[in-house]
Amino acid sequence: MKLATRISKQRIRRGYRVRNAVRATGRLRLTVHRSNLHMYAQIIDDSTGKTLVSAGSTEKELGGAGTYQGNKEAAARVGAALGQRAKAAGIEKVAFDRGRYKYHGRVAALADAAREAGLDF
Repeated sequence: MKLATRISKQRIRRGYRVRNAVRATGRLRLTVHRSNLHMYAQIIDDSTGKTLVSAGSTEKELGGAGTYQGNKEAAARVGAALGQRAKAAGIEKVAFDRGRYKYHGRVAALADAAREAGLDF
């Protein structure tokens, strides 16, 4: 089996494993998506299948829209904005769904900023 195929399968399995463990908690789920250029995060209610709050580095308020936003500073801005919007919506406790990404670098920066903004996970 090629190395790229094996790594891809490992990432898919890791994503399923993390997501199923987070859903078992019964809390709202803070999910993260990381691309090469941007970071996105949203809080999802799995019981209704609705997104309650979202933030992304492509938003103008967060300095996005056409510029490179694939660094830790941009991820921290997204986490802080998501935390503020969640507090305004009355959301305090969530479960962190990192998906297939390791808790390191940009993902960790987003999580730390969301915690500082008042989210509990």
